Amino acid sequence: MAERALLIAAGGGIGDTLLATVVAQALKTKFASVDALVRPEHREIVERTPAISGVQIFDASALRVGMRLRPHSYAASVTTWATGATTLVPFVAGIPVRVGQARRLYSGLFTKRVVVRSERGDHTTPWTEILLDYARSLNCALADPMPHFVPTANDAREAQALLDAHGITESYIVLHPTRGLSAERARWPLAGFVRLARALGDRGPVLVTGSGADAHIAIGIAEAAGPGVVSIAGETSIGAFGALSAAARAVVAMDSGPMHIAAAVGVPTVGIFALQSDEPNRWAPRGPHVAVVRATYPCRPGERKETCPDFACVANLDIAGILRALDHVLNRGGIR
Repeated sequence: MAERALLIAAGGGIGDTLLATVVAQALKTKFASVDALVRPEHREIVERTPAISGVQIFDASALRVGMRLRPHSYAASVTTWATGATTLVPFVAGIPVRVGQARRLYSGLFTKRVVVRSERGDHTTPWTEILLDYARSLNCALADPMPHFVPTANDAREAQALLDAHGITESYIVLHPTRGLSAERARWPLAGFVRLARALGDRGPVLVTGSGADAHIAIGIAEAAGPGVVSIAGETSIGAFGALSAAARAVVAMDSGPMHIAAAVGVPTVGIFALQSDEPNRWAPRGPHVAVVRATYPCRPGERKETCPDFACVANLDIAGILRALDHVLNRGGIR
């Protein structure tokens, strides 16, 4: 088992890249080592994934990246986010066995083409299981696919320095109130998360997280929620967020990449799926202690996160349901 494989996960957001690492776990059952090709901003994710041996960065044209990979002599590749560029890379790299998505104009460059189950109307199978169909085409499988994210010692030091800077000395809860669609930020309501932060604050300090672009949202929530609620949005790297989550009492998060990281470090995690169009069966966090809160607000027909004008469901979060789910995972319950 001396051959090497390449996982190409150079598309989507943080959560997409993290979930794709279950394919690397499956490939490890057949190949001696598995490298990952990702975008520069997702390097920290795969560097903290135990199944991945080496990291390649998609930081140039597909032709240049493919030529750079040729000397590595990979025996097989799996492309989990197929675009014209990510399909071309393994072909240019001369990888003999190339697995990727069927039914695309560029699918002819793959030697093994897999029809994604969601294109057949499947809206309930977890996305990790759907991704593993790529690995199964190479006779690689996992009994219980679950992403793993292992923060480094430097991540832990960065997280501790942040806690010290904000005077956090007791057990805390992380609240991640945003999701990845940047167009939402201008109209993202705060009221629901202010009420949630206050309720969580009754249980101890609350750290409100987010990217730098989310800082005004996190700060607004923290200021309105009052003492014990602190914004740290924009102050953490991906690795430090993982370390903060690992040391937390629990993480409560909107359906997002940080939600998946929290679950992958093993901390009790509650995922909030507020829109009726969200698909918690598919996108639920995968981890040892997770729960989801499903949509209760009656969205207008056809509304999705890309088109919703006001996110009334977020303004009217099911606080009682979230707290019940939190108690459930803190008592070592499972997903529901």
